[in-house]
Amino acid sequence: MTPFERLDHRLLPGFERRFVTVDGQRVLAVIGGHGPPLLMLHGDPQTHVCWHRLAPRLAEAFSVVLTDIRGRGETHKPPPSLDSTAYAKRHMANEQRAVMRALGFPTFALVGHDRGARIARRMALDHPETVTRLAVMDIIPALDFYETVSAPAAQDYFYFFFLTQPHPLPERLIAGAADAFMRHMLVTLSDARPPYDAEALNAYIASSTTPEAIAAMCECFRAGATIDCRHDQDDRRAGRTIACPTLVLWGDRGVIGRHFDVPAVWGPWCRDATYAPLPSGHFIPEDAPDAAYEVLAPFLSAPPA
Repeated sequence: MTPFERLDHRLLPGFERRFVTVDGQRVLAVIGGHGPPLLMLHGDPQTHVCWHRLAPRLAEAFSVVLTDIRGRGETHKPPPSLDSTAYAKRHMANEQRAVMRALGFPTFALVGHDRGARIARRMALDHPETVTRLAVMDIIPALDFYETVSAPAAQDYFYFFFLTQPHPLPERLIAGAADAFMRHMLVTLSDARPPYDAEALNAYIASSTTPEAIAAMCECFRAGATIDCRHDQDDRRAGRTIACPTLVLWGDRGVIGRHFDVPAVWGPWCRDATYAPLPSGHFIPEDAPDAAYEVLAPFLSAPPA
């Protein structure tokens, strides 16, 4: 049993690990529970393990699927390209949708945090017939971010500009102190250090500091600043919005809550949105799991409108 398998066994008891092949590439899915399907997508620089304080509780009412998104954890990691297209959130969303279809779930509820929330949002926009309910944690859409970011927000979110520099500049610089860089990301988006499980934190560091994972994270941010913004611009011009009920969560002690009017940003993108600040920093699933569950569970369980 690998260290990652042992960690899943301890923190996600009763969940089954399975690799799903999509277009010849492997995506890790960790599955547990019974009931309506629910896909949960993690952020950076983490893995599916970040849901360990929420997923077992939600598995009492849902068939919960936790995946490692493309470029992270034990899922495949496409190499850098000239246009970073492999990490466009559209392509990453299509891959996650294919995973759920392979597992027998053509429609499902969707929860995402950080990068995972960006993938989730794109899936809800591109495939309204697939996503029944959407919950996003502590992001604003890429186009809105880059159009409105202030100097203080850019200081807090410096890596939205550092990681987007051309390959291989940020990869080489991060490689010189990869452990320190990832730990910085994991602790500085809150007013206090999140209460991580020690083994989970070590797993995040181990999985995010390989050369392939560092390159993948940079490519994902490059895509966010380029092709993802173009897709958002296309949606805005076409008047496309998220059709399903949407729950927008953010940490009231984090960078998003400090610098952005979250309902004002999200309102134009959603037809039916609910907003809830939580007593948390950025890493809500581990910083404020009880508060998140109290909002998520009734939202996800609500009958169709």
